[in-house]
Amino acid sequence: MPHRPLARALTALAALLATTIGAALAVPGAAQAATVNYVALGDSYSSGVGAGPYDWSTCLRSQKSYAPLWAAAHGVTSFAFPACGGAVTADVINSQVNALSASITMVTITIGGNDAGFADVITSCRFGSTSTCTEAVNESRAFATSTLPGRLDATYAAIRNRAPNARLIVLGYPRLFELNSCGWLAMSVYKRTILNDAADLLATVIAGRAAAAGATFVDTRPYFAGHGVCGSDPWINDISGIVEAYHPDADGYRYGYLPALTAVTG
Repeated sequence: MPHRPLARALTALAALLATTIGAALAVPGAAQAATVNYVALGDSYSSGVGAGPYDWSTCLRSQKSYAPLWAAAHGVTSFAFPACGGAVTADVINSQVNALSASITMVTITIGGNDAGFADVITSCRFGSTSTCTEAVNESRAFATSTLPGRLDATYAAIRNRAPNARLIVLGYPRLFELNSCGWLAMSVYKRTILNDAADLLATVIAGRAAAAGATFVDTRPYFAGHGVCGSDPWINDISGIVEAYHPDADGYRYGYLPALTAVTG
């Protein structure tokens, strides 16, 4: 005749094993990872201007930008890359969002710098007088606080409308300059300071509108600290080329933007 306590113990053990095995089978393994359908929107700081090489027919997109690097490292299910050098918010709304759909699970974007006159401000400061630089920076700051917030709101809303199930991650811009001595051909410390201050204001505006849209804001400034133009190990191009000037180089995307994005995504 069976020993009743032993029989009960064996029955309980069998039930536990069945439950454990069933649960293990239900947990996705590496080959069953969650689906990630990723779309990278935005301007030149997303398309990879500064890193090269480019497909010149596709908005100066570089595979050395943070977006394709992140997609490759995470083995995404799908990846679309409509980010375009020179893009403004209207370009995202009128064109780039066409890459989105309800199946998209993650969207990244850098946008707003060109709306605020990035190229004109940099040109005015690099080649103009101190007063010309100051005037250009002040105009850009006024635009960033008055007009840009509404444009960002409309852009994030357009993304939400086309990709309602996606996590929206908004990446900011780095400060471009270090303030140490940089040779007699460099911009003055004053010009570099007011440009960095303008970058801080832009970061504040973008972070605020991203938060209002329920997006994740990624502040890239800490990741580029010490690596601006005039630094000992710069990750920002100076005027080495008209197109690439004052954009991250390949190291800037790999060691600045990519870790910043990975810090919020894993």
